[in-house]
Amino acid sequence: MPYKETKVEKLYYTIGEVADMFDVNTSLIRFWEKEFDIIRPKKNKKGNRLFTKKDIDNFHIIYHLVKERGMTLKGASKKLRENREDTEHNFEIIKSLENIKEMLNEVKDNL
Repeated sequence: MPYKETKVEKLYYTIGEVADMFDVNTSLIRFWEKEFDIIRPKKNKKGNRLFTKKDIDNFHIIYHLVKERGMTLKGASKKLRENREDTEHNFEIIKSLENIKEMLNEVKDNL
């Protein structure tokens, strides 16, 4: 049986890595951290923010609501407070559909 290397996921991401994931400035990440109570990074002894996978997922939802759907920060915050499960479910559906679209475009290009 051949050796199969497992994918290693990081436990914590720095603010710079998170900003690169979303192609935004680190100041926007800090601002969203203050505006949305669902984002709670850990801080090391030096005070550097360390974001978990759950924080990254929350950033994806916030980014989708604010940047892609054009909601205001107050509107996005209200939507997350009132209807968090539906918002997460809708975001997962959109993410799945985008992955399928990407895969179909790849198949189309290969034909």
